[in-house]
Amino acid sequence: MAEEQRQEGNKERENRPPREGGQNRDRGPREGGRGPRPGGERGDRGDRREGGGRGDDRRGPRFEGPPEIELEKLVSDSLYLDNQAHAIVSRMRDMDSGTRSQLRRLYNAVRRAVRAPENERQHEFVMVRARLAYTIARHSLRSLDTLEKLLLQVTRRNDARGYERFRDLFEAIVAYNE
Repeated sequence: MAEEQRQEGNKERENRPPREGGQNRDRGPREGGRGPRPGGERGDRGDRREGGGRGDDRRGPRFEGPPEIELEKLVSDSLYLDNQAHAIVSRMRDMDSGTRSQLRRLYNAVRRAVRAPENERQHEFVMVRARLAYTIARHSLRSLDTLEKLLLQVTRRNDARGYERFRDLFEAIVAYNE
């Protein structure tokens, strides 16, 4: 029965005159009765949102971030490091659904980068930052944005003490998140 209907449909298409203006011109209503695609033809990637490109609308509301972590204070003041770790974990619990395993994976990458030979250490931290940025975007972990900004500062400074303090901060975050 279905085969007969399919053959009849093919015969009807064969008897139709060709469309004006080429094959892909105005295909008409889409399958399922939803009408033509909004925004033009299939390949059209014009600005559909204000500001163009990807917007934050698919990730939910944009939170006003906390002040950046000051690298100099982080290196010199252990209490400041501890307070910042608490603040990040608190934001994670309020904003995100980050898992402990994601944090542990990132922390292990930071530990490996700190142990890297001195001439490769900056490159390793650049790659950790890329991994962190990917994880933040992929899993919508907006509370870790300050950590990414701090990692950029640490990498630009390229100081062994800064790398170690960043590792200490990350270790505290993992510990407080347990």
